[in-house]
Amino acid sequence: QLVESGGGLAQAGDSLRLSCAVSSRTFSTVGWLRQAPGKEREFVAAITWSGDTYYANSVKGRFSISRDNAKNAVYLQMNSLKPEDTAVYSCAAQSKAGPSSSIPTYGYWGQGTQVTVSS
Repeated sequence: QLVESGGGLAQAGDSLRLSCAVSSRTFSTVGWLRQAPGKEREFVAAITWSGDTYYANSVKGRFSISRDNAKNAVYLQMNSLKPEDTAVYSCAAQSKAGPSSSIPTYGYWGQGTQVTVSS
Protein backbone atom coordinates (compact mmCIF):
# COMPACT_ATOMS: atom_id res chain seq x y z
CA GLN A 1 0.00 0.00 0.00
CA LEU A 2 3.01 2.29 0.31
CA VAL A 3 5.78 2.25 -2.27
CA GLU A 4 8.91 4.36 -1.97
CA SER A 5 11.16 5.58 -4.73
CA GLY A 6 13.95 8.08 -5.21
CA GLY A 7 16.74 6.68 -3.08
CA GLY A 8 20.28 6.28 -4.33
CA LEU A 9 23.82 7.51 -3.98
CA ALA A 10 24.71 11.10 -3.13
CA GLN A 11 27.67 13.09 -1.95
CA ALA A 12 27.72 15.20 1.17
CA GLY A 13 25.91 18.45 0.48
CA ASP A 14 23.79 17.01 -2.31
CA SER A 15 20.02 16.76 -2.42
CA LEU A 16 17.68 13.83 -2.98
CA ARG A 17 13.92 13.60 -3.14
CA LEU A 18 12.08 10.54 -1.94
CA SER A 19 8.55 9.76 -3.03
CA CYS A 20 5.94 7.56 -1.42
CA ALA A 21 2.96 6.39 -3.45
CA VAL A 22 0.02 5.55 -1.22
CA SER A 23 -2.61 3.28 -2.70
CA SER A 24 -5.87 1.57 -1.82
CA ARG A 25 -6.82 3.73 1.17
CA THR A 26 -6.43 7.16 2.65
CA PHE A 27 -4.10 7.60 5.57
CA SER A 28 -4.15 10.45 8.02
CA THR A 29 -0.54 10.80 9.10
CA VAL A 30 2.27 9.55 6.91
CA GLY A 31 5.87 9.59 7.99
CA TRP A 32 9.37 8.82 6.88
CA LEU A 33 11.52 6.72 9.16
CA ARG A 34 15.03 5.43 8.64
CA GLN A 35 17.33 2.73 9.86
CA ALA A 36 21.08 2.88 9.54
CA PRO A 37 23.21 -0.25 9.72
CA GLY A 38 23.57 -1.44 13.29
CA LYS A 39 21.23 1.23 14.63
CA GLU A 40 17.65 1.43 15.79
CA ARG A 41 15.00 2.67 13.42
CA GLU A 42 14.37 6.37 13.98
CA PHE A 43 11.73 8.91 13.13
CA VAL A 44 12.64 11.45 10.45
CA ALA A 45 9.54 13.42 9.54
CA ALA A 46 5.76 13.18 9.34
CA ILE A 47 2.87 15.05 7.83
CA THR A 48 -0.82 14.99 8.70
CA TRP A 49 -3.70 15.04 6.25
CA SER A 50 -4.13 18.77 6.89
CA GLY A 51 -0.47 19.46 6.29
CA ASP A 52 0.98 19.80 9.76
CA THR A 53 4.60 18.71 9.71
CA TYR A 54 6.97 17.29 12.29
CA TYR A 55 10.71 16.71 12.08
CA ALA A 56 13.46 15.04 14.02
CA ASN A 57 15.96 17.55 15.34
CA SER A 58 18.70 15.92 13.28
CA VAL A 59 17.02 16.83 9.99
CA LYS A 60 15.20 20.04 10.89
CA GLY A 61 16.12 22.79 8.47
CA ARG A 62 17.54 20.34 5.92
CA PHE A 63 14.64 18.01 5.12
CA SER A 64 11.14 18.96 4.07
CA ILE A 65 8.10 16.68 3.96
CA SER A 66 5.09 17.40 1.79
CA ARG A 67 2.08 15.58 0.43
CA ASP A 68 -0.22 15.77 -2.55
CA ASN A 69 -3.52 14.29 -1.42
CA ALA A 70 -4.96 14.37 -4.94
CA LYS A 71 -2.10 12.17 -6.12
CA ASN A 72 -1.96 10.11 -2.92
CA ALA A 73 1.73 10.88 -2.62
CA VAL A 74 4.09 12.00 0.11
CA TYR A 75 7.53 13.42 -0.56
CA LEU A 76 10.70 13.94 1.43
CA GLN A 77 13.04 16.57 0.06
CA MET A 78 16.47 16.05 1.57
CA ASN A 79 18.98 18.86 1.23
CA SER A 80 22.50 19.32 2.57
CA LEU A 81 22.87 15.58 2.95
CA LYS A 82 25.42 14.25 5.40
CA PRO A 83 27.09 10.84 5.58
CA GLU A 84 25.14 10.20 8.80
CA ASP A 85 21.94 10.39 6.76
CA THR A 86 22.90 7.07 5.16
CA ALA A 87 20.11 4.61 5.92
CA VAL A 88 17.17 2.69 4.54
CA TYR A 89 14.31 5.15 4.42
CA SER A 90 10.79 3.82 4.81
CA CYS A 91 7.48 5.48 4.25
CA ALA A 92 4.88 4.49 6.81
CA ALA A 93 1.37 5.41 7.86
CA GLN A 94 0.00 5.61 11.35
CA SER A 95 -2.56 3.00 12.35
CA LYS A 96 -2.82 4.03 16.01
CA ALA A 97 -3.32 7.32 17.75
CA GLY A 98 -0.22 8.88 19.19
CA PRO A 99 2.65 11.24 18.49
CA SER A 100 3.87 11.13 14.93
CA SER A 101 7.37 10.51 16.25
CA SER A 102 6.27 7.29 17.94
CA ILE A 103 7.35 4.42 15.73
CA PRO A 104 4.97 1.83 17.29
CA THR A 105 2.01 3.89 16.05
CA TYR A 106 2.96 3.15 12.44
CA GLY A 107 1.20 0.03 11.19
CA TYR A 108 1.57 0.27 7.43
CA TRP A 109 5.01 0.22 5.88
CA GLY A 110 6.65 0.41 2.52
CA GLN A 111 9.55 -1.78 1.56
CA GLY A 112 12.16 0.94 2.05
CA THR A 113 14.65 2.64 -0.20
CA GLN A 114 18.39 2.94 0.36
CA VAL A 115 20.02 6.33 0.67
CA THR A 116 23.81 6.38 0.76
CA VAL A 117 25.72 9.61 1.31
CA SER A 118 29.46 9.65 0.81
CA SER A 119 31.81 12.23 2.26
